[in-house]
Amino acid sequence: MAVRIGILGYGNLGRGIECAIRQNQDMELVAVFTRRDPQQVKIQTEGVSVYKVDQIAEFQDKIDVLMLCGGSATDLPKQTPEYAKYFNVIDSFDTHANIPQHFADVDEVAKANGHVAMISVGWDPGMFSLNRLYAASILPEGKDYTFWGKGVSQGHSDAIRRVKGVKDGKQYTIPVDAALEAVRSGSNPELTTRQKHTRECFVVAEEGADLAQIEQDIKTMPNYFSDYDTTVHFISEEELKRDHSGIPHGGFVIRSGKTGLNKEHNHIIEYSLKLDSNPEFTASVLVAYARAVYRMKQEGMKGCKTVFDVAPAYLSPMSGEELRAHLL
Repeated sequence: MAVRIGILGYGNLGRGIECAIRQNQDMELVAVFTRRDPQQVKIQTEGVSVYKVDQIAEFQDKIDVLMLCGGSATDLPKQTPEYAKYFNVIDSFDTHANIPQHFADVDEVAKANGHVAMISVGWDPGMFSLNRLYAASILPEGKDYTFWGKGVSQGHSDAIRRVKGVKDGKQYTIPVDAALEAVRSGSNPELTTRQKHTRECFVVAEEGADLAQIEQDIKTMPNYFSDYDTTVHFISEEELKRDHSGIPHGGFVIRSGKTGLNKEHNHIIEYSLKLDSNPEFTASVLVAYARAVYRMKQEGMKGCKTVFDVAPAYLSPMSGEELRAHLL
């Protein structure tokens, strides 16, 4: 029997989940829910309808896992606890500092209503988190390093577009090669924020705007750019559309550790991602973990979970026998 999926929110992530469901034969899209006018939302799956979010409670018996595709700033802190009352849910909440509070809020509701709620699923938090855990457990004497990019940071791009005089813009986070090589050498360097990443901005300015002021406002923006070496390029709208319309991303998780009686042997564990589409890859991770949510619920589990709580076998459509025969 197919796992019945509902999608709440049909932006880049929701569209990615719809595509990922097509690649998983044990998954079925049942409904898409939106805050917009459903008549204006055109999805790609024949025979599946779009509904106003107000109708979602009517689907309690028709959906096994509800995928929440809202933003971490304002949507998910409200939506995940709210919908964990009615469904098994999964989200991609990625504000690292607020994960403990989000977990507590969701756990209380999910436990009270007998549902499984999986939070902070994606690649960071998510796949990168798992790799940090595995590597630190295996090499306790060592250091973790996480590098992001080269890729588009959607939050930083949004911050650029809010600067006075900016019509549009994209920002790329880029790991510093010298820092990467120093980590891979096993020397366990101490690296500042500025030494690990640079930021590159491509900006379309409004006509007559003060370019020098825009550049200054971007480079001095606290929490976003002030701690980084930042380059600002002014380009045309046509160039932005032609050269910067994608949403690529990726990065590296590296653990540099030592073993031996006198710590004489160095070891490097490295996990890397190079993603053409950040939202489509994130969606693919969410769909695999939706399978885990369904299986955990079938086994009688309830409450909030993270990727740390999921046995790898729960992610695969293969049986235990198949996994042992082909992947072990």
